[in-house]
Amino acid sequence: MPASLIVLGSANTDYTVLVDRHPQPGETLLGDELVVATGGKGANQALAAARSGALPHFLGAVGDDANGRQLLGALGSGGVDVAHLAVVDDAPTGIALITVSRDGENTIVVAAGANGRVTAHEVEAGIRALGGPGTVLLAQLEIPLPVVVEAAKVVAELGGRVALNLSPSREVPDALLALCDPLIVNESEAGDLSGLPVGSADEAAAAAQALLARCRSVVITLGGDGAVFASAEGAGHIAAPRVEVVDTTGAGDAFAGALAAHLAEEGGALSAAVERGVSAGAAAVQWLGAQPPLAE
Repeated sequence: MPASLIVLGSANTDYTVLVDRHPQPGETLLGDELVVATGGKGANQALAAARSGALPHFLGAVGDDANGRQLLGALGSGGVDVAHLAVVDDAPTGIALITVSRDGENTIVVAAGANGRVTAHEVEAGIRALGGPGTVLLAQLEIPLPVVVEAAKVVAELGGRVALNLSPSREVPDALLALCDPLIVNESEAGDLSGLPVGSADEAAAAAQALLARCRSVVITLGGDGAVFASAEGAGHIAAPRVEVVDTTGAGDAFAGALAAHLAEEGGALSAAVERGVSAGAAAVQWLGAQPPLAE
């Protein structure tokens, strides 16, 4: 049987430090102890999907180094199939440098490493080996854009469904957007893409309707305000529960992974998948790090 869910994306080692506040340009601050953990948007979303009940097959690349081996072990033990994850010898495993302030806000700098070595040829081969009608592909943009474009084409050709988390925000071809079902963006990404202000749920709903002219369905995440969605079948707003925020780093990835897991395992209305994603995101912000223990 074809895989129900394929996650295509980055895998990093995260170096996180907690600070009282973010430094100003040129300023040095003392932070808490360094926390080293597995991360990368692709790996984060794959693990979130696994925690939500799916069996994700992960496509990407790590280096032939200690960080890469640790990532392979963490993903495998977390319920992610890594049989098609490439190990490259000409680049180190990707690195993310993360600063988290006491109020939970973060800044992140990524050195792509092996993530930049993911090739369209290898990804196409992996998708053709795994995918088929009904397969959901969940992708992000921390790997080369041409690879994501080719993967989306192949999944669509096989009769599958493309969920694209347009993060980090960048310009993408209209042909890729046209395949997105859904396109997943946050407020700033939605504003970049739609050219509209997105500072409230009402503004996000208007932006989502505008973006429907370019994709099959769209979801805009609103942090503590939940998410709005729009498709040909309808639109709505799912509010988020009020929780204590420790670290927002993993919220968006937990949301996307849980949403994709629901689409892959349950199908059905987008609203139910968004509700699953909002719950997972709310759980994720209560833990320090990009891959919290729970995403439920």
